[in-house]
Amino acid sequence: MPVELVDSGLDLETEADRVSRQVDDFFARLLVSPPDSRERLFEAMRHAAIGGGKRLRPLLTIAAARLFAIDEERALRVAAAIEAIHVYSLIHDDLPSMDDDDLRRGKPTVHKAFGEATAVLAGDSLHALAFEILAHEATDSDPVVRCDLVLELSQASGPNGMAGGQMMDLLAERQALDLPAVTRLQQLKTGALIEYAVEAACIMVRLAREERTPYRGFARNVGLAFQITDDLIDHSGNEAAAGKRTGKDASAGKATFVSLLGPDRARQQARLLVEQAIDHLGSHGDEADLLRAIARFAIERDR
Repeated sequence: MPVELVDSGLDLETEADRVSRQVDDFFARLLVSPPDSRERLFEAMRHAAIGGGKRLRPLLTIAAARLFAIDEERALRVAAAIEAIHVYSLIHDDLPSMDDDDLRRGKPTVHKAFGEATAVLAGDSLHALAFEILAHEATDSDPVVRCDLVLELSQASGPNGMAGGQMMDLLAERQALDLPAVTRLQQLKTGALIEYAVEAACIMVRLAREERTPYRGFARNVGLAFQITDDLIDHSGNEAAAGKRTGKDASAGKATFVSLLGPDRARQQARLLVEQAIDHLGSHGDEADLLRAIARFAIERDR
């Protein structure tokens, strides 16, 4: 069934703004600068974690929690842990030894604002903070659930997930990647954490692994649709929409969905992925409307 780009923007925008404020408030409470020489480290962590960004991963977690009527305060803790991992990865990705960017989320990158050494420590600290949040009993009273949340996030963010995808991306300039290779790269670099953002809700309600299949499928399709749209925005040169410098992949000779498919076919593929994502939620009613709106937004951003 073709995707109808219904005008759900107001509801989605309201929800996204609300979740973004909640995440900001959570980090603001957690990252209070101590009155000693660690103050600069905390300032750098706050600079990276508070304000800006689409907050896609926290929004997905909150939306997925609605499917199972999970208490939102508990879901918010998981959402903040995922965002802490995402933000740490952005800090490190922006370093001169990696992507060497000076703009992120519309403001100076952490190494530009605080120096490289502080940026490395800020990323390390946010990485550790994510697992501290998940392991706390306030996240879930069941230690087995907390262990599963930690285990799955470590896998999604490590060499078999986000970090592995980043390694593949670093080497992409020297390789002629085809479409399956680029898809695999993006499924690891960006998709693994997006999948975890949805699957975390399944873990919190103790769904068996085989019962999580449609939710992982939804997240996988949405993640790829977002990446294709990011490539389209980067191709268009719209730095305001991207929140960072554009055109770097093209100038470096890296293969992207747009360079391999062309803009028109890339848009068609993103639309197909959103259709498939929404189909995965067929067993749910109104409680899945926020997830459906997020899926549609993946391709609406390029309009």
